[in-house]
Amino acid sequence: MLGKYSYHQIFRKSIIAFGTLFNNIIVKRKDSSRKDGLESYKVPIQYGPYQKYLAMIAAEPTPERQSMQISLPRLSFEIKGLHYDGSRKLVPTQMVRTIPSSGKDAEGKPIQYAQYLPVPYNLDVEMSIISKNQDDGLQILEQILPYFHPSLNVSIEVIDETKEERDIAIVLNGVGYNDDYEGDYSQRRTLIWTLNFTVKTYLFGPVDAQRDIRKVTLDYRSDIVRRPAELRYSSEVQSTAEPPVPRDEIKPEETDTYKVVESYEDIYSTDNDFFQL
Repeated sequence: MLGKYSYHQIFRKSIIAFGTLFNNIIVKRKDSSRKDGLESYKVPIQYGPYQKYLAMIAAEPTPERQSMQISLPRLSFEIKGLHYDGSRKLVPTQMVRTIPSSGKDAEGKPIQYAQYLPVPYNLDVEMSIISKNQDDGLQILEQILPYFHPSLNVSIEVIDETKEERDIAIVLNGVGYNDDYEGDYSQRRTLIWTLNFTVKTYLFGPVDAQRDIRKVTLDYRSDIVRRPAELRYSSEVQSTAEPPVPRDEIKPEETDTYKVVESYEDIYSTDNDFFQL
């Protein structure tokens, strides 16, 4: 059962969707040299722990790494955990079928996709707002919090083959604050706002490609006690065109005409009267 390869990049897509929500935040500062008296600064956002940037600020320059300063404010986020969400559990054995928009595969034959319902999982994501003064941090915070009540839904395409789209809920769980104001004047002040989120995503299994059914053969035993015979029922599509089109090449969605031919047969005896055939 396990070992069938499938990778839909759902975690990656969920994290990208999360980061995209905060990639257009702007901080404004007073600047008397400008006509409007304000200077706009777009806040960068990157994936990774905020301690990484604090270490780069505090690190001493070396011949390999020249002295540099990290621009603040800045946003950083990272995954903190992953756990199953039983409150959103679906029927694990139920299949969902999808027909592509073209209705055909790469060879031009009718096809449909089938896969089991997804499994709900929650991603714990921590986002940090790093700033060197209080006003910058509050500007960023006030551009984020009004959109979460406490959740915000975003739509992402989770399955490339079936074009399956899902609404992913991003829930804001809490906000923390840290101000390392203690120290001498040679130390740089850093204000850190920490926002904890839960990304409610789904995991899908492999996608099975199934062609439409053109012929059905059903064998079953009618009466084991009195007569151990089996009855065979068959049904298939046949073309009514002249010359006839092969069964696998019939295109019902176009101009091809066809009929369904049914037949019954006693496969262990010639006494078809027993089944009133």
